[in-house]
Amino acid sequence: MANQYETVFIMTPVLSDEQAKETVSKYKKMLADLGCKVIYSDDWGLRKLAYPIQKKTTGFYHLFQFEGAGTVTAELELAYKRDERLLRYMTVALDKHAIAYSEKRRALKAKKKETATA
Repeated sequence: MANQYETVFIMTPVLSDEQAKETVSKYKKMLADLGCKVIYSDDWGLRKLAYPIQKKTTGFYHLFQFEGAGTVTAELELAYKRDERLLRYMTVALDKHAIAYSEKRRALKAKKKETATA
């Protein structure tokens, strides 16, 4: 049985929009190559950091929610460690309550987006 995970990473703010999108697509492809199913991907954009990291006060945030085997997270985090474009990352396993909350949050976000465009 596959577990569900959520990973958030912060990319350095010196990247261009194209480089940031390239980094995101690299990790999306990596997850697919590892046999994971990406359930949700959300770009949070450029945000202020709570504290400076490597003398930077902002960073590009991105979230992936995916389903895969337990061994995938170790390989994913090893790739994160080796990538100098990433400032920080965090991957967590989701339990049934977190999955339900995430689905509710996505539905609410989609509803807001739908009413905004109408």
